[in-house]
Amino acid sequence: MCIAFWLLDAHPEYKLLLALNRDEFHSRPTLPAHRWIDQPQIIGGRDGTAGGTWLAISESGRVAFVTNFREPDGDQPGAVSRGQLPTLFLESSKSPTEYLEEVAARAGDYNGFNLVVADTNTGEMAYLSNRPRGQPIEVKQVSPGLHCLSNANLDSPWPKVLRGKEKIEALLSQYPGQVIPEDRLIDEVLTDSTRAPISSLPKTGLSLEGEHQLSPIFVYREPPPYGTRSMAVVAMLKTGQTTFYEKYLEDGVWKDHKLSFFPSTSES
Repeated sequence: MCIAFWLLDAHPEYKLLLALNRDEFHSRPTLPAHRWIDQPQIIGGRDGTAGGTWLAISESGRVAFVTNFREPDGDQPGAVSRGQLPTLFLESSKSPTEYLEEVAARAGDYNGFNLVVADTNTGEMAYLSNRPRGQPIEVKQVSPGLHCLSNANLDSPWPKVLRGKEKIEALLSQYPGQVIPEDRLIDEVLTDSTRAPISSLPKTGLSLEGEHQLSPIFVYREPPPYGTRSMAVVAMLKTGQTTFYEKYLEDGVWKDHKLSFFPSTSES
């Protein structure tokens, strides 16, 4: 489970500004964001169990991220890992729409997912979900503006979605037309642990207590320990400079690092 907020082609400084939390069991092996040894053009975190990623970018200006779709019966064994979906896009030269049309044809191979892929060179961003069950599986274009994706369909108005959008809009007003410091997005948006009122919780089939525990932007619950494992801010400027700032949990300690590059270099 994850949550992502992003601003697409709607700011004088940014092509794309993305803030994303990854929620996972604390015991699941994970590598923080890094330049992949086997594919050095890709930067992102990596799942140590299935080898995929929840968020990654490429030096060619492509970005991809995936979230689970919350459903009461949970994941089905034997499904293909959803973490491969962002990786395959970053490895390809297909447009976002072309790639998602191919994924749509095999969407039944995966447990419930929401997938966003973009090429910031062309400005095209597209979205695909294979849920809710029984609904048409359609590629949708993502328009310029502020968006959020949690564990329902794109821009579903869950309380955490609305709260995060309000906080980002407040930051945008504090930095009108300016670059926003990454730590402000993390400290004021991604670390928000406010639980939603019981009366406003979505009904996904979880128990009321389960929904309440998962209702903040920043999640923590136990046992076993589960919740936000990393917080990332990806800033793709109109100058071409890209930064990937991540704060991540490792051995019970929060650490942070930043990777930066221009598309024409491999510096990090």
